[in-house]
Formats: sequence, structure tokens, C-alpha cells
Amino acid sequence: MASDDTDEHGNRGTGTPAPPERADALRERASDGETVGTADASDAVDPKVAAAVAAAEAAGPGSGGTVRIDSWIWAVRLIKTRSLGATACRGGHVHVNGERVKAAYSVRVGDEVRLRHEGRERVVIVKRLIRKRVGAPVAVQCYIDNSPPPPPRENVAPAGLRDRGTGRPTKRDRRELERLRALRGLGPDGRPRSR
Repeated sequence: MASDDTDEHGNRGTGTPAPPERADALRERASDGETVGTADASDAVDPKVAAAVAAAEAAGPGSGGTVRIDSWIWAVRLIKTRSLGATACRGGHVHVNGERVKAAYSVRVGDEVRLRHEGRERVVIVKRLIRKRVGAPVAVQCYIDNSPPPPPRENVAPAGLRDRGTGRPTKRDRRELERLRALRGLGPDGRPRSR
């Protein structure tokens, strides 16, 4: 049924059992005569990345275990710090399977996580649970990204930047800078105005 490099559940070298849905699907495919567990070109992973994934899984929860959502979104590099993840959960910016969740919510393999962060919505499906923060190539292996493309950036020159060495702005230059900033909705200090 499975090749030499897979376990009885169809997993390649992970040592953790497949989720029940996946194990059933693998059994069905095997009964239909398909080869199960053989590596193809799309499964080829850099050996360093594979070693890092194995190390991250070893540090992860046991079989059937769960991980806190704030910790997972930090570990897979969707958010820069775990405290930002907890703040996003408190603010209602994190949804799992369509429901708003708290930071201590236990995420499982197969859950859909929606995260609004820095003006962008990320939609990911959990493939692998990890607790420790890992490098970007390993983090990408832990989820399936279904996010919409990021909005295009505006190609507008930033208001108020001057050439180096031109000296202090004149009164006329300062008034022009203030007028440009007012058009862009920025205050005199270059920060967005509070309304």
C-alpha cells in the first residue's frame, strides 16, 4: 500500500498520524489502485528546509495536539510578535472557520484562519502545527495561502523629501510642503491627522 519512506498513515517521515479525513482519502486511493506515498516533482523540498520542518514538528504538539492561535500565527510569520497576535485576536481581526476567536483558541490541522493585519487580509489553511517560530521557507510549508493578492501600491512620490545637501527649506519651500501634506491628509509633522 505505501512505499518504504512512508508510515502506515501515508505520511512521509513525520512520525505523526494523518488526520482521519486524510487517512481515509489515502486508503480510498490505495484501494483504487493508485500509488500512495511516492514522491513526485511537486513534493521535492530542499534538504535543509526538510530538516528544519522536521525540527519544527518535533518541537510541536503530539499527535492530535493543538496550538494556541496567537502562537501559531506568530510561529508561521503572519505576525511579527506573539503579543501582536494576541492583540489582533482581542481586536476581532482573527477568525477561525468563520468565527471570531480569542488568543487562547486551539487551532487544528485543516482549520481556515482569516487574519486582517496592516491593511491586508490573509486567508490560510493550517497544514502543520508548530509552536516555535521558524524561518520563512519552513513557515510556508505549514499552511496553504488562499489570500487575495495585496492591493497595488500607489506610485506617488512621498511629500516632503528633499535632496540631500540642499540645506534648510526656505519659507516658500515650507509652505509648499505643508500644502502637499494637507492634500495627502498628513499633519505638519508628516503623520496622519487625527479626525
